[in-house]
Parts: sequence; structure tokens; C-alpha cells
Amino acid sequence: MSLDSPVSRRLLSDEVFHRLRDSIVRGELVPGEKVKDSELAERLGLSRTPVREALARLADIGLVEAKPGVYTRITTLNRRDVEKTLAVLRSLDQLAIETAVPVMTERDLRDMREANRSFERAVAENDITGALEADDRFHAVPITAADNPVLSRIVEQLHPQIHRILYRKFSTLLGGRNTIEHHNQLIDVCATRDAVAAAGLSGQHWSELGGHINQLFDTNQFAEDPPV
Repeated sequence: MSLDSPVSRRLLSDEVFHRLRDSIVRGELVPGEKVKDSELAERLGLSRTPVREALARLADIGLVEAKPGVYTRITTLNRRDVEKTLAVLRSLDQLAIETAVPVMTERDLRDMREANRSFERAVAENDITGALEADDRFHAVPITAADNPVLSRIVEQLHPQIHRILYRKFSTLLGGRNTIEHHNQLIDVCATRDAVAAAGLSGQHWSELGGHINQLFDTNQFAEDPPV
């Protein structure tokens, strides 16, 4: 939904949070861009209070940064910070896979296959939002099966940070067949109940993802340090 569409009065803070988060992920609010609660409130047709609350939540998950009395801005995309986030997500995903594989059901495997089919359709249609949603559904299966609330909570907190990277990746040639093929390979290994091999394959995919993201930085597709 567009950032400029009016927001209903129900659950304002949550809705503003999701609207701003999605605008950051899609790059409508770009890394380093300064934002003002008064201007955002005017665009959304709201008072400043729910906008301030949403900005505070976005700061908690690392999408917004503020220097009191100087600026509030969209967090910059710093290569080193992205690498650190990827390292954490890689470890969490491997833990989820290794824990989940021994208890996965046939329904879980079917859900992963269907999510990957949805992902493939979205890529073919250049539907980046749809691709991200399908990718989330795919990875949510082992995370749910792992049944570790702490792991789930941390992954959920980190997802928006990596989503704006993946949004750019899926919008380039880097986001096509490689992810679809990796998903299919992971499903096949999960079906063998070899948890160690599945976790290793997951780690390999995250390493490849890191390489693709480095290419985006190397080709200056991210502005790392805009002026204050």
C-alpha cells in the first residue's frame, strides 16, 4: 500500500509502523534520507503521535536512526553492518534447519514446495514484493517447525533489515534462478532427514547471498554514507 494513502484510525501505530517499514524496504524512503514526523503525519493524514511511536519502533529494529536535535533519518546501508546481520541470520537459519528437519512432516515439505512455486511465479512476473513474501513463507516453515520462540522473535526483528537488501537483489538479475534452485535443493535434502547436510546447504546459500550483496555494493547500488 502506498505511503500516501490515508490510514484508518484503528491500530494507528501498528499500521503506520508497517507502512513506513514497507516503504523503507521498497526504497521509497531511501537510506540516509532525513524524515520529519510532522511531514510524515501530513502525508498519512494523521497526528504526529502514532508517527512518532512508529519511528521509535523502527529505530528499535535498526531501520531508523536519530541524533537528537540534529536529524532522524533512514538507516544507511553500510557494508560491514550488512555483513554482520547476514552472519547472524545465517547462524539462526542453520539452527532452525538443523532443529526442524528431524521433526518435519510431509505437510511441511509440501508447504515449502508451494512457497517456492509462488516465489518462482513472482520472479517470472517481476513481482518483487510477491517474491519477498513467498521467500518468507518458505523460510517460515522450518522456523515454525523448530518451535523455538526466541529464535523466531530474533529472526522477525532482523527480517526488515535484510528485506531491503533482498528487495534490491530480487529486482536485479541476481535474484532469479539461483534462489529457486537453492530452495528446491534444500527441500530435497530436508526430505532425506539429513539435518546436518540441510543446515550446511543453508549456510552455503547464505554465503552466496553475501557474495551477491557485495556485488551490489561494489557496483555502487547502495549509498553507504550520505551527508549528515
